[in-house]
Amino acid sequence: MTQHTLTTDSPLGPLTLVQEGDTLTALYWERAPRQTPTPLLEEAARQLSQYFAKGRRDFDLPLTPAGSAFEQSVWAAMARIPYGEWRSYGELAAEVHGEPQAVGQACGSNPLPILIPCHRVLAAQGRMGGYSGKGGLRTKEALLVLEGALLV
Repeated sequence: MTQHTLTTDSPLGPLTLVQEGDTLTALYWERAPRQTPTPLLEEAARQLSQYFAKGRRDFDLPLTPAGSAFEQSVWAAMARIPYGEWRSYGELAAEVHGEPQAVGQACGSNPLPILIPCHRVLAAQGRMGGYSGKGGLRTKEALLVLEGALLV
């Protein structure tokens, strides 16, 4: 299957969107060496720009992240966390009938960060936990502050 990429600039640095078929499959925290834009990638870049400008709270994009059935269930649960809110690893674990550590691993393997909001998952009592995106906890904190879920 042909893969298309488009890099868009963000306040967090370059973000590269990846499309396979008619859906988005990945978002990377770097600039792609080759750009192959499509209407879907351009729409995704537009929606990300709106999100960072506080003009969008939800994404309306076809997403097909590759992962195990358990990872898929965790990502679906993360996608239901409303903008400006957060859940703990334990709360998500209870929702998907798993263990908090396994939920953390699924968060860390999320191929579509921001679009599937793994930044909205925190450790117990609102501690930051980890974040696999470029910049680590600094990036997670910036996204939570942007959404008003965390006050600094």
